[in-house]
Amino acid sequence: MDLSFGLSYTARNVLLGATMLGALGGMLGSFALLRRQSLLGDALAHAALPGVCLGFLLTGSKSPLPLFLGALAAGLLGALLILITVRWSRLKEDAAIGIVLSVFFGIGIVLLTHIQKLPSGNQSGLDKYLFGQAATLVEEDLVVMAVLGGLVALAVLAFYKELKLLSFDPAFGASLGLPMRRLEALLTLLLVVVVVVGLQTVGVVLIVATLITPAAAARQWTDRLGAMVLLAAAIGALAGVAGSLASSLVPRLPTGPVIVLVSSSVLIASLLCAPRRGLLQAFLRERSVGARIRRENLLKDLYLQGERGGSWESFISWTHLMGLRGQGSRELGRTARSLTTSGLVERTGDDLRLTPQGLRAAESMVRKHRLWEVYLTRRLELPSDHVHRDAEAMEHALTETAVEALEELLGFPTADPHGRTIPPRRTA
Repeated sequence: MDLSFGLSYTARNVLLGATMLGALGGMLGSFALLRRQSLLGDALAHAALPGVCLGFLLTGSKSPLPLFLGALAAGLLGALLILITVRWSRLKEDAAIGIVLSVFFGIGIVLLTHIQKLPSGNQSGLDKYLFGQAATLVEEDLVVMAVLGGLVALAVLAFYKELKLLSFDPAFGASLGLPMRRLEALLTLLLVVVVVVGLQTVGVVLIVATLITPAAAARQWTDRLGAMVLLAAAIGALAGVAGSLASSLVPRLPTGPVIVLVSSSVLIASLLCAPRRGLLQAFLRERSVGARIRRENLLKDLYLQGERGGSWESFISWTHLMGLRGQGSRELGRTARSLTTSGLVERTGDDLRLTPQGLRAAESMVRKHRLWEVYLTRRLELPSDHVHRDAEAMEHALTETAVEALEELLGFPTADPHGRTIPPRRTA
């Protein structure tokens, strides 16, 4: 059976390597993102660079295994230094990450320069670790990536519950007797392995995007860790497939940056369109809430004007309503049209008045407002002239169930702190 899918040898290697890296990066990046350690992967990638150089200097070979082992050792050393610095000094984690990142990267650049000057040190095989060169992946690289990636996936599966506790509530995990520090070290080790696996594909500079971007995109769609890990792995794998296919179809198009651009596009789409956390949904929700508040305020204003005049049969002029809250004519017009369509307000020319149905709705709003003022003055002992603004906001948030409980708590008051009558609750 032909599994080449019409791709060349190099394109197949790139496709497999990028897909594995994307899935592993999304999976481990989910835990790093939830632990607010997004930059840890960046620091580990920069820390691994001198290990790559030392692996070449010690063996004189550019084969994957010694370079991977050198990168793994240097990455672990960088992670250990970060943990020690945070635990035994006054420096915060962000400062420790910045120090390790810059120092190790500086050492790596110095070693790369030294290697370039050696007679046998043609640097062309090592500079790919800076910006990534997925086209240089061979079967030996894929075997190493598959073995290390499989170990990482098995470790996550075996310690999933413990890593979940570490991500959300390490103090609770410690109270259960779990070795949280060892689990933290395990998670850091797994991150180091994924970083080392991805260096040749996307490079030191872009590896953090491979870890964090798919996880950040997945976080917009779900509140469950299991679903987030799987979705982040799927997004990462999809970005890897898209990036590798694009680089194989378009000449001289680098794979690593395309992978990052694809995952970033998914992140942007998620930030905009996710049903619960998306910016578009938040905008629509805020707009809907604002429109509801304006409708409720207009109902209440019409009620208060009728209360002052002793009758709700009279129409209230448009200009008078505009002056009550400083509304523009267009905004008031939209609100009035909505209430008229709902049958809550009757309009004649530029004058408005409540319908019987609108009067009941307005009474409900006034009742909420005045009960909350009573609560603030009785329970919190606030002066009566300091409660109007808080009640103006809370009246839009209180549900009928909450109002009934509040009324019972206050002993069914009939007047607010200013002596105004609290409308009774209507049963129908």
